[in-house]
Parts: sequence; structure tokens; C-alpha cells
Amino acid sequence: MDEAMVCAALAALADGPQYTAKEALEVVPNEAGLYAVHGDLLAVGDLAAGAADHPLYVGKAERSLLGRDLLTHFATGKTGSSTLRRTLSALLREPLELRAVPRNLARPDGSANYSLESSGDERLTEWMHARLRLSVWVRPDGVVLDEVETAVLNALRPPLNLAKMGSLGDRRVKAARAAMAEEARAWREA
Repeated sequence: MDEAMVCAALAALADGPQYTAKEALEVVPNEAGLYAVHGDLLAVGDLAAGAADHPLYVGKAERSLLGRDLLTHFATGKTGSSTLRRTLSALLREPLELRAVPRNLARPDGSANYSLESSGDERLTEWMHARLRLSVWVRPDGVVLDEVETAVLNALRPPLNLAKMGSLGDRRVKAARAAMAEEARAWREA
């Protein structure tokens, strides 16, 4: 692993420019790379996780930072496809009055990958746009993104990441997500 590459990714994600979702639409490239999600002081308090000067979550976009971050993570109606949105919804369930539903209402499959009822999904998006910022690192040609992501996760230890975190994965996050998944499995149309 190229240490200089990891250092460049860490610098961009932890200390580089941070953008609101609206700003990011204009500057985040349609290229592969890593991204970090940062919260303001209110977000850190609402989530009871992390610190305002430290990334809450780090992920990779194999094809497009623009597509993965802004058109999935920060978009209403995408909770079923976004591990970040599912984690945030689980932690914000009470204050935002969120209700989990199957991600495919026409064919509920019992999956742990739940979605939210539509008005709750909108409230989550509004909260994210108001409280979160995004930083990115574009993958240079020939770099194996998965290896850099693993090194960055080991260095930053973002509190909302579960994958690749081993025993450091927050048990509270896992329990909150499991409760939301159970609610979605028990869902019945009113």
C-alpha cells in the first residue's frame, strides 16, 4: 500500500474542504473515490456519536462520488439503498419520528435493508441537508480503492461505520438498525 496515497486521502477527507449537499452538487466529480460525512455540533448531539471535527462516516464510491453521495445518500427515497441513511434513521428514529417500512412495499422480502415511510424519508433528507457536510478524495488511476478505504477507516475510526470496523462497530448503532429492520418486517399497510 502506498503510504503517500493513504496520507493524501486522509488529508482530503479529514481536513479538506467540506461541502453542503447543495454545494457538493456543483463540485463533487462524477468519478470514483472516497467520501467522508461530517456533522455539525447539533448533528453530533442528535446522533450521540463522534465529534464535530471528525468524520462520522467514511465510504467508497466505486463508480461515481456524485452518484453514490448526492444521488443516493443525500436523496429522499433512497434509504433502502443507503447504509448511511439506514444508520442515521435508526439513530434519529425518535426525534424525527421515523417509521421503518420494507424497501419494496409491493414485495416485502424480510430484508434487514429497510426504507422509511415517505414523510419520514423527507424529514431525514432535510435533517441531513441542514446538519451534514461532505468531503471527497478522487481515486487516482490504478489505485485499489478498497485498500485505501480500509487504511482510512483504520486511521479515522468513524463512529457510524459498521463494515470493516470489527469489534469497534458501535453496538448501539447495530441495535438501533436491528430494531428498525424488525419494524419493517412487521409492517402492514394501514
